[in-house]
Amino acid sequence: MTSLLNLATAVCVGLMVGVEFAVSVFVNPVIWKLDDRAQVRAIRLFAARLGTAMPFWYVLSLLLLLAEAIVLRHTPGVVLIEIAGGIWIAVIVLTLLFLVPINNRMIRMEPDAFSDKDRRDHRKWDGLHRLRIAALIAAMICLFVAIGL
Repeated sequence: MTSLLNLATAVCVGLMVGVEFAVSVFVNPVIWKLDDRAQVRAIRLFAARLGTAMPFWYVLSLLLLLAEAIVLRHTPGVVLIEIAGGIWIAVIVLTLLFLVPINNRMIRMEPDAFSDKDRRDHRKWDGLHRLRIAALIAAMICLFVAIGL
């Protein structure tokens, strides 16, 4: 049971961190090289797609971290799982406060006009997203050390 939970949590968290990393390192740099109209279209599509899927993935990851904390409650690894869970909760709260409003504005961008404000929003989102990735990586490392990967 514990091994299956460890595997499910590691895969869920690891894949999420990988997707978030890929957006920042691969997707956005390519988008910035497109012409304005294509950039707006790509940003809107990615913002809508990821904005729909990621909330469920974040919650599932948090629930798995909570299950890990319960299962490992009598082991030394529980402290690292609690740290990972705390980081995850902080990331969710900060995402809701700062990244989601920008994401929602990007979804509503006018396809024929890529204003300076839109560009600033996208750059700001990407900068905050990089901080989020760093926090998620820290949480993932805590998880992996706690479960012995």
